[in-house]
Amino acid sequence: MSQAKENAALAALDFVEDGMTLGLGSGSTAEIFIEKLGEKVAGGLKVQGVPTSSGTAACAKENGVPLIDVDRVSKIHLTIDGADEVDPLFTLIKGGGACLLREKIIANASDRMVVIADASKMVEQLGAFPLPVEIDPFGMALTADQIYQVLQDTGCKDGQTILRQNAEGTGPLITDGGHYIVDCKCGVIPNPGETAHFLEKIPGVMEHGLFVDLASVVIVGEEDHARVMELSRE
Repeated sequence: MSQAKENAALAALDFVEDGMTLGLGSGSTAEIFIEKLGEKVAGGLKVQGVPTSSGTAACAKENGVPLIDVDRVSKIHLTIDGADEVDPLFTLIKGGGACLLREKIIANASDRMVVIADASKMVEQLGAFPLPVEIDPFGMALTADQIYQVLQDTGCKDGQTILRQNAEGTGPLITDGGHYIVDCKCGVIPNPGETAHFLEKIPGVMEHGLFVDLASVVIVGEEDHARVMELSRE
């Protein structure tokens, strides 16, 4: 277990209060948080979680964190999740684990989103990490062409789109929602808000990995401590 990731996860526990409904993110750092949350639950903390993926649900059950079905939730107080890249305005690239649609649904419905990451995820400008875009399998080539055009039109240097393959290499990766993932080599994304806006207009795009104006807290884990940074969204 990375000590930096563990420190970030431990610091995120300070934002959790008794009685909260929590959005539980996906990925390695989020799973460390869930393990630490499970220890608090075993000690008497009363919370319930809404998982953003089948993997997260399995991790929560393994660690004794009570879950509630997303369609029975009236309020999500706080979401804790990781990120693939974070810029100075807390705009994120997410989706390396192929859970971006469900992650964004939960984050958008939450009162607050806290991102936990190690220092390698902090960047001055997004785009070195390929931007994941979740698409419907129907007409995927047409959709990929339109994604490429949007990236070109919004100033992304490359824009090459690659259909993500499953771990076995036997075909396209299929998300929990039954969709495909296209990974876009952008190099640099000069204006994430503009790129996000035009990607959302493509009918075959289910969701993209640009999380704009969602995170209000970023916790950066270091080897011996964690830095907590807050950004007002008011």
